[in-house]
Amino acid sequence: MKVIHILFIIAITMALTLTLTMKNINEPTSKSSIPHSNGEKPVALKRTVSRFLAEKEKNPRAADHCMKDNEICQIMGGKSSKCCNNKCMDLDYDKQNCGACKKKCLDTEVCCRGECVNLSYDKRHCGECNNKCMNGGYCIYGTCDYA
Repeated sequence: MKVIHILFIIAITMALTLTLTMKNINEPTSKSSIPHSNGEKPVALKRTVSRFLAEKEKNPRAADHCMKDNEICQIMGGKSSKCCNNKCMDLDYDKQNCGACKKKCLDTEVCCRGECVNLSYDKRHCGECNNKCMNGGYCIYGTCDYA
């Protein structure tokens, strides 16, 4: 019976300690409440910021909000960049907008120069975009004249 009584007292003490500690952490601290014995000016405590809020780089999937103005996209991304669904897209190499807005390539295809191609069997884009096989050669499994 004494053991249960002691464990109960320890549990209550720990709960009370945690509650008071968390209360002190969450309360904003004023500059005057931090004691300094050496005469220095008080320093405010620094709050940590979430790593998502602290990001400095722009999200690559975030919309550019071109508002159907292709000139903005061409200035930012080049001649083949167009405004699709309020985002600037490169129509030469974007698999979801290949050659035109909302023209999707199949899963086995890649967008090269604005057309959907299969890199395994296309002579003009063998294994990668713009990798042309020699005249009379074949593209098999992404390699010119595979044998």
